[in-house]
Amino acid sequence: MAGVEFALTQEQEAIQRMVREFAEAEIRPVASYYDERQEFPHALFAKLGELGLLGILVPPDYGGAGLGYLEFALIVEELARICPAVALSVAAHNGLCTNHILRFGSEELKQRYLPDLATGRALGAWALTEPEAGSDAASLRTTARRKGDFYILNGTKSFTTHGGVGSIAVVMAMTNPSHGKHGISAFVVEKGMEGFIAGKRENKLGMRASDTTTLILENVCVPATNLIGAEGDGYRQALEILDGGRISIAALGVGLAQGAFEAALRYATERRQFGAPLVEFQAIQMKLARLSMEIEAARLLTYRAAWRRQRGASARLEAAQAKLFASELAVRAAEEAIQIFGGYGYIRDYPVEKLYRDAKLLTIGEGTSEIQRIVIARQLLHLYTLDGLT
Repeated sequence: MAGVEFALTQEQEAIQRMVREFAEAEIRPVASYYDERQEFPHALFAKLGELGLLGILVPPDYGGAGLGYLEFALIVEELARICPAVALSVAAHNGLCTNHILRFGSEELKQRYLPDLATGRALGAWALTEPEAGSDAASLRTTARRKGDFYILNGTKSFTTHGGVGSIAVVMAMTNPSHGKHGISAFVVEKGMEGFIAGKRENKLGMRASDTTTLILENVCVPATNLIGAEGDGYRQALEILDGGRISIAALGVGLAQGAFEAALRYATERRQFGAPLVEFQAIQMKLARLSMEIEAARLLTYRAAWRRQRGASARLEAAQAKLFASELAVRAAEEAIQIFGGYGYIRDYPVEKLYRDAKLLTIGEGTSEIQRIVIARQLLHLYTLDGLT
């Protein structure tokens, strides 16, 4: 019987090391600057594009790095360890818009859009959520009406990552309202198309360097060739894309928790109270021990989901489990880090305050914790039914 291999390959270790060195040298010095100003780091993303980190999953034929989901998770984890907002934008660009076109787009759409997305010449947005359609994505109201060789899109999208700075968006719209969720279709929409504009930029608690805006579509004329797949395929496509996206958010949670843990451990080693370093007090040791254990558990869940996804196996259950556990751990880890820092943890001069603000989004975006529990329960019931256990 073959054993389970936990070691990374030499190539994966090299990628991990390269991203960590880049994040330490290029991102750490400016993370607070972009956070304070709520400014998207265009210069950083130009460098990320040069490193091949904006086309992680895209084959070399389209200008990408041609890597797999485990490498994707490793990259996002290392970036999140330093700046979760940068990691979020990398995850969204690679895993949502770019991956949607890669997995379901026609060859014409791939040839037209993937080279620019993979190299960072264009940033991608993915527009599903609406003011009245969040967790209940099937109730979206954006419409796409066929008119000759075009579709006319009308509606409003909310909480769109890269809605302001992106130039290519995958937009979900209703082509046949009478079919409910099976009437949803996906389209590639370009900035510059008349009537397609960015609205309000959100003033967020955390992840402030990651652009989040409203998108407005007013009689946007989109070529019929920009339909991704067939009419009515959009909802199914979105679920598949979210499975992969949840793996990247899980990796983001692991990286954020790791960054919080390392900051807390470093501070507890240096800070002295009652004549001894904090790390010598049992209460602090218990916190660090638990965080270390939970981070490794989250990492294993995430890598398992990425491994299954890369093999082409269903990872809906594993992705939901990893996303739920890692995102909620990220919140706990950041909170515990602040507790270890004490009053200094509440001050913006120290890194854990930012991690605490950044962490909360992970339990909301790409499916709330409550939705993940529903997904897990449904998958378990489905599996037990298949196995004849119910």
